[in-house]
Amino acid sequence: MAKAFVIDVAKCSGCYNCQLACKDEHAENDWTPYAKAQPLTGQFWCRVTDHVQGTIPKVRVHYIPRLCNHCENAPCMAAAKDGAVYRRKDGLVIIDPEKAVGQRAIFEACPYGAIYWNEEEKLPQKCTGCAHLLDHGARKPRCVEACPTDALMFGEEEELADYIEGATVLQPETAAHPRVYYRNIPGQFIAGTVYDPVEKEVVIGARCLLNSGGKRWETFTDSYGDFWFNDLPVGLFDLSIQCKGYQVKLFEKLRTRECVNLGDIPLEREKEA
Repeated sequence: MAKAFVIDVAKCSGCYNCQLACKDEHAENDWTPYAKAQPLTGQFWCRVTDHVQGTIPKVRVHYIPRLCNHCENAPCMAAAKDGAVYRRKDGLVIIDPEKAVGQRAIFEACPYGAIYWNEEEKLPQKCTGCAHLLDHGARKPRCVEACPTDALMFGEEEELADYIEGATVLQPETAAHPRVYYRNIPGQFIAGTVYDPVEKEVVIGARCLLNSGGKRWETFTDSYGDFWFNDLPVGLFDLSIQCKGYQVKLFEKLRTRECVNLGDIPLEREKEA
């Protein structure tokens, strides 16, 4: 049995309650043998990052809480000497605050930037999963308890299986096998606004067809003339915009390495025969 976190990005409102609760629990509180006190500044064992996609006016923002992934193949454990980093029976990975003194290699080994270096203590530090609370009867770490939207979940990996199915992990290429799973991280988007340059009105109900590698997406412009193709993978796309009485508008090789805002798109009237 191993503990795991599941974070539903679609539910995260960016309130920072998890980050604040973590700080409140660990800053200037010595929870030895789980961890020495977290400094007041410079460390966030639970850190909320904001991600802005697109350009004005087609902009969307999502938030991703980041913490120690308590990896199955933890690089910090491999870098530690004398058992300074160990895995508990419940799967939580702990840095021993006594044995880890001076072991900067532990801090440097984390590919997620989730371990901090306490210069004053000469000590690597990170999220403990609030092991000190769990061992005294608590069911959840402080960050999970403080989340008002239930975006953060915590429990046995097997019990969370339904939520983990279809979820992803950060930087899977590290092969660290993290136990923090993320749901509903938005993909890229292609968006724009279609209008009639003569009438100076938006075009409602225009058919927008997107193609990439044999896959096809379809949507229609709304009452504001807007269209959105959401949660797209990174790749090359061809877009055609069709509407009765107008010439077809084509865009080729749109690259979604970043989200694409095509801005205001004029549709020209069909020429009379």
